[in-house]
Amino acid sequence: MVRVFAFLVGLAFAGVLAISLFIGVADNLSNPPEELASEAFHKDSKHLALSSDGPFGKFDNQQLQRGFQVYSEVCAACHGLSLVSFRDLEHIGYNEAEVKKIAADWKIQVPSINPDTGEAETRKALASDTFPKPFANDVAARAANNNALPPDLSLITKAREGGAAYIYSLLTGYRDARTYRNEEGKALPKDALPVQGLHFNPYFANLNLAMPPPITSEGQVTYADGTKASVDQMAKDVSAFLVWTAEPELERRHAAGLAIVIFLLIATVLGYLAYQQVWAEAKGKKVLPVGPLNPTNKAHSSRAKSEAGIKG
Repeated sequence: MVRVFAFLVGLAFAGVLAISLFIGVADNLSNPPEELASEAFHKDSKHLALSSDGPFGKFDNQQLQRGFQVYSEVCAACHGLSLVSFRDLEHIGYNEAEVKKIAADWKIQVPSINPDTGEAETRKALASDTFPKPFANDVAARAANNNALPPDLSLITKAREGGAAYIYSLLTGYRDARTYRNEEGKALPKDALPVQGLHFNPYFANLNLAMPPPITSEGQVTYADGTKASVDQMAKDVSAFLVWTAEPELERRHAAGLAIVIFLLIATVLGYLAYQQVWAEAKGKKVLPVGPLNPTNKAHSSRAKSEAGIKG
């Protein structure tokens, strides 16, 4: 009796779930939810071609140095590179003396302790130091940026979908929200317009972000190599630099991968040739049946059974 009662309770519970599911599906089909503004007006990242792309990609050190210059003059005031050391810059073409000068001249000094008094102080950066954070802590960072926390850029191209293309699109994608139209010609709804302190960018996930346009005009940075510093060029260069900060071993990894592929191809060919050599003599030979399946043995067995009067 208890089992029957439990079965009926379970059946009733399953029935209620099925009815709820049916009602929910029917309501969703008859009254589909309205498309969110972040879905209707969000744009995918622009295409960005860099020399480091692909399995044979290599970094362009000139571009990386330009990108570092954009970072140091435009981005470093708010965004840190806490996983990158000054001496790592030697990998993109700076010599030891240049790295030491860059570290010593860095605007943000490194927190330290006075060995004589034990009090907190700051000192000039050394080549062995990582890039110092622009703010003492997250509270100070939020206080200076409209309660938004600027992300560390060391791994930003790995942390964001689209990588370097996303960074490039974001830097060049700021638009006037009041005049912007999406591909269907629709204007932003009033509730999606940025409030004071936010800025509209269709490449950002929810369209409005606290960071104002960091690259605003041509010539904002004067490149040491004489390259024309257009907004597009500066955005490309700093995006390429951030690819390097996120994966400084990319060229070595590509070289190792290529060597492994070549090794596997050679090993495959040698393995096939060895197989051909080992089994060359066995090819074409037939394996004769032995034991009771041998035709001669079967004939002898049949004769012996016949002479002995045994059937079968």
